Amino acid sequence: MENQSIEPNEYLYVYTKGLEEGSLCRLEQRVLFEQESDNLIKSTKMIEPNRSPFIKGRLTILYSGDSVEEIVKQVNHIELDNNTFKVLFIKINDLPKNQKVEFEEQRAIEKKIGWNIIGQAEMRNPDVLFGIVPFQGRWYFGSYLESESVWLHHAKKPQEYSTALSTRLARTVVNIAIPDPTAVRVIDPCCGIGTVLVEALSMGIPIVGADRNPLVVKGARENIAHFNYHGEVAIQDISEQEGHYDVAIIDMPYNLYSRATAEEQYTIIQNARRIADRVVILTIEDMDEMILKAGFTIIDRCVANKGLKALFSRQVVVCK
Repeated sequence: MENQSIEPNEYLYVYTKGLEEGSLCRLEQRVLFEQESDNLIKSTKMIEPNRSPFIKGRLTILYSGDSVEEIVKQVNHIELDNNTFKVLFIKINDLPKNQKVEFEEQRAIEKKIGWNIIGQAEMRNPDVLFGIVPFQGRWYFGSYLESESVWLHHAKKPQEYSTALSTRLARTVVNIAIPDPTAVRVIDPCCGIGTVLVEALSMGIPIVGADRNPLVVKGARENIAHFNYHGEVAIQDISEQEGHYDVAIIDMPYNLYSRATAEEQYTIIQNARRIADRVVILTIEDMDEMILKAGFTIIDRCVANKGLKALFSRQVVVCK
């Protein structure tokens, strides 16, 4: 088969996740890419790797071939002038165990490709990072952008309580709720201390927050300001919320700060139906009956477990 050059409008997304995160990760993949994979997703959609806690990096595909030798022949077209570069063998791949590329061979492949690129190699801080990876029987080469774990920084917020969403879960939920943020109006009407708000704002997604508890609203405002983001948070019950939104994200109140009876929970869901076209509900209880009674259709869902033993779990329910 002849070497094949691919226009740089296809991408390989490298995924990594814990065993307990499989259901959550797959839901995010379905929403973002309309497909699922354990390790690699090939797509024409361009998404910043930093958006997802599960995306390790994004390869912008430049060349593909049936073998490393085919890639080697193609990369000699690359001229970097004064820019330095590095070639990285992407360790996460879909090869069966009996075909896994061992460490020494990975280094040999990197060197073989690097020798054919016109430029200066730099192992520590290269101007350009290239990646090479086998996927579905072919080899892919291109520029590689590694993800930065922005959400880990957000875990160090000044206001916190033990039952709040983790920043990792909150960021994933934002992606599930808002796969394409273009011209989308978003609200978190039971925002608590603002974990979802911080993650959305950090991705440049305009979102407004509200909560009926003045103390948690104060905490949410402090958390947003701490990271130099700008977002509106009102002291307001969801029943008083006016206007209409494309998307609402609701972490159902259940903790010490915001206890809610079954009747209050149903009222929240009813009002969510009133103010938004699409709603993502997080709950520790089965609320399907309430959700359907309020007039929603459940279009997808997953379970978000905390730890391998799943001692604490939330349902993430996508409704329209």
